[in-house]
Amino acid sequence: MPEVRLIGPEGEQVGVVRTDDARKVAYEADLDLVEVAPKAKPPVVKIMDYGKYKYEQGQKAREARKNQQQTVVKEQKFRPKIDEHDYETKKGNVVRFLEKGSKVKVTIMFRGREQSRPELGFRLLERLADDVAEYGAIQTKPKQDGRNMTMVLAPIRKGKKK
Repeated sequence: MPEVRLIGPEGEQVGVVRTDDARKVAYEADLDLVEVAPKAKPPVVKIMDYGKYKYEQGQKAREARKNQQQTVVKEQKFRPKIDEHDYETKKGNVVRFLEKGSKVKVTIMFRGREQSRPELGFRLLERLADDVAEYGAIQTKPKQDGRNMTMVLAPIRKGKKK
């Protein structure tokens, strides 16, 4: 490439110059010559401190990751013939998970003859969804897959915390 479009260290357009001249200008400024648009005619190069540029890009990426939210899916397992106290304990766990901002996968495990009564599991999941309605909403409706019936609850966002 005999000629390149040169952008100066302050972002100003220098114009179309020979490649050797661009290298010379960058060397005299004690900076790097970086190709920013190789497909352009002529290719675009910029005079910059490449190490500083890479460092700033890393800082921006880290900042973006810091502001990202991780969604965690917790699981709580039930049985169709669950005792009232056990139900309340597990419901408390579901509420705690939802309050912390995690999604909750609620699984009802059927064994033996219980498999012939999926409506028991469905009613239990509906009851749980009603009980925790102020903390979370149904994201995935109850569905049977083999010996298990699953439903996913997502937390209700109550505005941003400061």
